[in-house]
Amino acid sequence: MRPSVIILAYNSADSLPATLASVSALTDDIHVVDSGSTDGTPELAKAAGAQVLHHAFESYGAQRNWAIANCPIKYGWQLHLDADERLTPELATEIAALPEQSTTDGFFLPRYLQFLGRILRHGGMSPTWHMRLFQSGKGSCEVREYDQHFICTGTTSQLKYSMIDDIRMPLTEWTYRHNRWSDAEVREQLKGETAGRVGAKMTGNVIEKKRALREMYNNLPYFVRPFGLWFYRYVVRLGFLDGMEGFIFYTLQTFWFRFLIDAKLWEARNAKQ
Repeated sequence: MRPSVIILAYNSADSLPATLASVSALTDDIHVVDSGSTDGTPELAKAAGAQVLHHAFESYGAQRNWAIANCPIKYGWQLHLDADERLTPELATEIAALPEQSTTDGFFLPRYLQFLGRILRHGGMSPTWHMRLFQSGKGSCEVREYDQHFICTGTTSQLKYSMIDDIRMPLTEWTYRHNRWSDAEVREQLKGETAGRVGAKMTGNVIEKKRALREMYNNLPYFVRPFGLWFYRYVVRLGFLDGMEGFIFYTLQTFWFRFLIDAKLWEARNAKQ
């Protein structure tokens, strides 16, 4: 298999070179969709042989679907990445060994998180699964503002080897983005829309199971559930084995971020009353 690769980027000069290098032996058809970078990201992508398209950012779902509709891809398979995600050599080899003509329409890829330089391997999040490789015409991105996933309309399977989400931004930028993402998640929960979203199903695929667990979490009481989630990830699922980097991540991402969402939901619903 030789897929066309589509990468979303914004001020990604620090992480994009590793992403491009990880797919360079896999394909000669790489497209970078840039949303207004000012740090030389487009020039870096062009120098590496990628085609660069420009499109103003609305939401991740909208940007991914725009890329699907507008990138002049060469091959029949599409591999979608963010600019801070890279394939391990084992995953690149595994994808290259897949047959071009397949009865499977899409593949879920396992993803590990690298935070403050350390790959996190515990906490019940290692790995997470993402539909990123699919046949053209079989995949699109759900229209959620936050935590969006690709939907494959055909048969699916899971690959063995992983990609790495290498978060290199400083904590100031990381928390700034999570503050914005908390607004997006609040809007999603207040709208309560289901059309164009991955369904919640405990007997479904890996993403449907994740959504079912998220629905269970959302039905728990405000302000109590972030404490429970932190305890589950850090203590029960052994997140403490990920060292100081893990302590910072689980405290910020599974407690502070979720507590902030609860506070904003409480504020919005109180304002309506």
